[in-house]
Amino acid sequence: MLTNAVLVSVLVMVVVSLFRVNVLFAIILAALTAGLMSGMSLAEAAELMVSGMGGQSNTALSYVLLGIFAVMIGLSGITTTLVNKMLILFKGKKTALVLTIAGIACLSQNIIPVHIAFIPILIPPLLGLFNKLKLDRRAVAAALTFGLKAPYMTIPVGFGLIFQGIIRDEMIANNMAISLNEVTISMLIPGAGMVVGLFVAIFITYRKDHLPKEGNPNEANTEVAYTQEGRTWGFYQWMTIVGIIVALVTQLITESLILGALAGIIVLFVTRVIKMNENEKVVQQGIGMMGMIAFIMLVASGYATVLQETGDIEQLVEQAISMVGTSSFLIATTMLVVGLFITMGIGTSFGTIPILAALYVPICAAAGLSPLATAALIGTAGAMGDAGSPASDSTLGPTAGLNADGRHHHIWNTCVPTFLHYNIPLFIFGVIAAVIL
Repeated sequence: MLTNAVLVSVLVMVVVSLFRVNVLFAIILAALTAGLMSGMSLAEAAELMVSGMGGQSNTALSYVLLGIFAVMIGLSGITTTLVNKMLILFKGKKTALVLTIAGIACLSQNIIPVHIAFIPILIPPLLGLFNKLKLDRRAVAAALTFGLKAPYMTIPVGFGLIFQGIIRDEMIANNMAISLNEVTISMLIPGAGMVVGLFVAIFITYRKDHLPKEGNPNEANTEVAYTQEGRTWGFYQWMTIVGIIVALVTQLITESLILGALAGIIVLFVTRVIKMNENEKVVQQGIGMMGMIAFIMLVASGYATVLQETGDIEQLVEQAISMVGTSSFLIATTMLVVGLFITMGIGTSFGTIPILAALYVPICAAAGLSPLATAALIGTAGAMGDAGSPASDSTLGPTAGLNADGRHHHIWNTCVPTFLHYNIPLFIFGVIAAVIL
């Protein structure tokens, strides 16, 4: 097992990232490591990684357009109004502010399924407020990741319907019958683990006053560079609201973030909220905000392709299970650990489910685990690595908003806090679910 390409490459990615090497380099090194350990040459591994990068091209373009749209909204002046009102409403109420952000993030998965699209719009203008309140941004990162994960794990609406539907369909495809309602029931216990992690982060770990160490402390009360001060509410602000609504409606109708963001951008240009002579500036700032995330998602897709081509994912599961026998507790523990490594490497819980189901269902059936227990293991294993993975949009999204002023580190301020606060309770509650269901 110590020579397994998946295991070693994920460890390489994590260790290199912890040494503050940019996550882009960490993923590339991990992909090359996986390729070399499976018998490929460096050139073959690199070529395979590049060939797989197209798997996230839709997501990458979506993120860039959302970044541009977010900058345009900031320039409209409505974010200044929002910040001023929130400063009055949440003065001295840090906990209430973080819980509100978690609630807004939850809406992004089910009621208004825009996923991370709201983060570059809402969070950067609030950074000045966070600093005034001395709010620990790691608590906000934990709140955002909770809102991006817990709803789709537990509520079969919006992205939750997609996630739980994939679990059901893949289990049926591997000859284990289960209904969508049973999948939902199976995920309630792991979902409770997410709530525990959120409360620990907000009420215990990050409750004290804290300012980001990077940057000039004298700038603690300034807002993000692209927001404008002093605009009164008028025609342009109303047109900005119209643009946001058009973007949302377009996305819901077409099921495309690209078309939604593009529709909002067009509205803001046509109504002259943003003048055409400003288009170069907003594009540059939008790419600056979300371009890195977009490219990381492309490279992560290439890494996932390399991992799947090594053939070591199946081997990792078989080796792990051969070591623990037929004990349901040991099987659950081992499978969740293995699932954590697989999902952290691939970086997406949705994309990992088909792989996990193909591997887990036969093992669970042979060990006598129920469909509910099997669904809990698959869903939890898929969700675990999504929190804390350097290549996951559940961590990249929060970092994009919180690091808009360059004072929030992706690995140490987003990935490590979310890994500790969510993967540990998910592991514990996932094992409990597998044993009692």
